[in-house]
Amino acid sequence: MGLLDRMGNALEGKGRTILYALGGVVVVTILVVGFVKWNNRKSDEARAALGRAIDISTATVSATPAPGSTALTFGNEQDRAKRAIEEFEKVAAKYGDPYRAEAKYFIGTNRLAIDRPKGMTELDEVGKSGPPEVAALAKFALGQAKESDAKYDEAITLYKEVAQINSVTVTAETANLRIAKVYQKQGKKKEASDLLFSIVDTARKAKGSDDKPLPTSAAAREAATELQKLDPDRYAQLPQEQPVLG
Repeated sequence: MGLLDRMGNALEGKGRTILYALGGVVVVTILVVGFVKWNNRKSDEARAALGRAIDISTATVSATPAPGSTALTFGNEQDRAKRAIEEFEKVAAKYGDPYRAEAKYFIGTNRLAIDRPKGMTELDEVGKSGPPEVAALAKFALGQAKESDAKYDEAITLYKEVAQINSVTVTAETANLRIAKVYQKQGKKKEASDLLFSIVDTARKAKGSDDKPLPTSAAAREAATELQKLDPDRYAQLPQEQPVLG
């Protein structure tokens, strides 16, 4: 009771201040909750818009659509790319990152079909300024474009940058596998063989926190297949693949 009396004396005459303070807390709480709900709603809206644009970019290309089909179809790849770019530009203009960066990445990849130099420039910009996961995708796509144009040294430089990022979207194994394939195109058999061996050897020796072998990735399995064809003797030196239980 003495404690309550002392608290009452201390707060005497401060009722309005306390009410203001409590009111402020309530207002801030309402604002925070409102912002979270608004942000979640905007994120859902952005993902839906991005999904619609992706559907367009992956729609069927056919000069003779199937009779009675309601599926979205384009007569050629260029028309599909133009329509997809329009939708991705709407996403980029309306939403913030990561959706804006993702949309710009898709704009660049689709632009390659109608204006290759501009598409490469757009991918380069995303690769330099986008969030790491999106930047890795953009660099990898640009590397593939350079590779298809036989600009092998530029492609290798980009793939090495992707390998250093080692993102979930494009792993170091995937990037190094492409480097090995470019080495083969350049006639650099030893460099390709060494890199392929390293990819597979590392993957087969990898263990988890429980000291059990980790599953081999698709990139590592493909690297093993490539090494077996390129250099059977080097392939024979690889450690045996360990069975993964569970």
